[in-house]
Amino acid sequence: MYEPENRLNLEPFAEKTAAVRQEMEKYIVGQDNLITLLLTALISNGHVLIEGVPGVAKTQTARLLARVVDTGFKRIQFTPDLLPSDITGTAVYNNKTSSFSFHRGPLFTNLVLADEINRAPAKTQAALFEAMEERQITVDGTTYTLDKPFMVLATQNPVDLEGTYRLPEAQIDRFLFKIIVDYPSQDEETEIINRHNKRGGNIDIDKISPVIKNSELLEMQVLARQVFVHPNIIGYIAAIVSGTRNNPVFYLGASPRASIAILESAKTFAAINGRDFITPDDVKFTAPYVLNHRVLLSPEKEIAGGETANYIEDVINAVEIPK
Repeated sequence: MYEPENRLNLEPFAEKTAAVRQEMEKYIVGQDNLITLLLTALISNGHVLIEGVPGVAKTQTARLLARVVDTGFKRIQFTPDLLPSDITGTAVYNNKTSSFSFHRGPLFTNLVLADEINRAPAKTQAALFEAMEERQITVDGTTYTLDKPFMVLATQNPVDLEGTYRLPEAQIDRFLFKIIVDYPSQDEETEIINRHNKRGGNIDIDKISPVIKNSELLEMQVLARQVFVHPNIIGYIAAIVSGTRNNPVFYLGASPRASIAILESAKTFAAINGRDFITPDDVKFTAPYVLNHRVLLSPEKEIAGGETANYIEDVINAVEIPK
């Protein structure tokens, strides 16, 4: 496949993203892939669903990302009694002026951590739909535009399912990536303990210096969208997504939104690596995280205990890599 010479100056882009990863890796051990994917999603203007057991630094990583990139940050603890107005905001009556004024909820920020998102009921989940897709919130007939950038970083626990609600497919499809966070290795765990012991406690977020300004991040989002895409790559992406629809392993295949998500995230991943053109490897890196929450296994495969990630890998490997 033809690879053009770089037309965009992506050296500052790559340096900034490398500096973010380097700063975060000072405090987060063994989650290099998670950091890269979160950064890719943020620059791609996408949302992320992180699944993992408690204690694997999901929340800490989100807080660090917001601090290092110097964006606004709010954390919402999702619970069964959480109301839509608790996250969007509500009108409050002012006795002095005899009028109502709108008090903005925690969604009015840049990076929102929706902790244990599957613990809130459907009505509250629905309140996120408009914010995630249109980047706006409508309350009492008035529409408020959210600041840029806007990213929802949601976490869920895969084992403690009592008192949880299954996320609707329409909401799941709005997440750019779903990332499964596993336990660290023994060597990584030893390093985690050593670092904690040396610090004498938890990380002081206020002492961490921002690496990227908010305005710089917005410029990087624009630059990433200018990355060159060869027609063969577009065909490659379409073939992968189509392969999930024509495979009896899957009861539900990925939608065209998945194709666009692979394209945009692959562009960003290429830019992070200093290239202004996408290679098949960029697609192969991002595609599994885009697809693993957008497909459903057939009942037979699900009963047999098949792993969705393995079947997605088979689909990707079955598609011929463009020359």
